[in-house]
Amino acid sequence: MTTQQQPTTTLWRPTGPEELALVAASGWRAWPPRLPEQPIFYPVMNEDYAIRIARDWNVPASGIGYVTRFEVETEFLQRYPVQQAGGRTILELWVPAEELDEFNQHLVGRIQVVHEFR
Repeated sequence: MTTQQQPTTTLWRPTGPEELALVAASGWRAWPPRLPEQPIFYPVMNEDYAIRIARDWNVPASGIGYVTRFEVETEFLQRYPVQQAGGRTILELWVPAEELDEFNQHLVGRIQVVHEFR
């Protein structure tokens, strides 16, 4: 018996060392709950935008910035319209903090670190 794999969408997330440590503690399979001042989890739609945030925001804030890549079931993501947060390529998904557990259930495979900036 074979199982049919659902189509996935690749997303990226720029992150700092504290959040990445929590991802690692999950076995690289889940994003941690948001802090009270973080009502939205925002993965981004392209690698270049994630690099800019990690390099230009995370490094000055914490000395290091990471870009992660991960897959999510495409059908599940349809509930989150793509948000243009600036220019044409500044595209994000806005996942309400209270939906992050469900979002994590639709991750496929592991969260991977693909870039590191210091």
